[in-house]
Amino acid sequence: MKPRFLVACAMAGLMHAALADTGCKGTIYLTFDTGSQSQAEFIAKTLHDQHVKATFFLANEKTVKGDYTLDTTWAPYWRSLVQQGHAFGTHTFDHVYAVRDLPDGHIQVKPQFGAQAGKLLDWSPQQYCEEMQRVDQRFQQLTGSRLDHFWRAPGGKLTPNLLKAGQACGYAHVGWAPAGFSGDELPSEKWSNPLLLKRALDHLKDGDIFMAHLGIWSRKQPWMPENLLPLITGLKQKGYCFATLREHPQYR
Repeated sequence: MKPRFLVACAMAGLMHAALADTGCKGTIYLTFDTGSQSQAEFIAKTLHDQHVKATFFLANEKTVKGDYTLDTTWAPYWRSLVQQGHAFGTHTFDHVYAVRDLPDGHIQVKPQFGAQAGKLLDWSPQQYCEEMQRVDQRFQQLTGSRLDHFWRAPGGKLTPNLLKAGQACGYAHVGWAPAGFSGDELPSEKWSNPLLLKRALDHLKDGDIFMAHLGIWSRKQPWMPENLLPLITGLKQKGYCFATLREHPQYR
């Protein structure tokens, strides 16, 4: 057998034993991307009260307070989450969307924030790597801690060149399960909170990655205050436990 296969089998056995010891039927990995931050404090309190660890993907986005998520005003928030044992990945500093692949391994990108917001740019893999690393550098300034080695492309949009750029930079890309899409970006007129909650509770399964934001500007009825606690308690009632991506077999 190949060594990698043997390692995977050993890890699977250890996870099975650990789940048996805790009484868990499976593990769900909650992840949160930065956004308007309107729900940031609520999320932190709910996770703390429920003794749940999650993973946060950081970009320097404009918030409802008029500042940005990686301003010094948010340092106490991020430090508190670090102290509580959560995990952190990069979401690119200026929330840079991939548009399409270009020749010679380059990528056409479009930053949402920063000095070049809204412009179509031609970036090399090294330039994209430096953009991801900017988050790590800023996170160290704010918290004294480094990011974990995973990232999430804004919008979840990947291209072959972009994926290679992330891998060359030492970051593993993290998407989410189909059932793990919270729907917090969808219009509440068509996608009510009860509907989105039921969909998640009915379909999430062991090993799934769940994704939501720390606040969304566009949705009239925010997903978070109404759905987060029922989601966590509902999954617990089904026998699920929670962990950060540091414990996920694909990323640890």
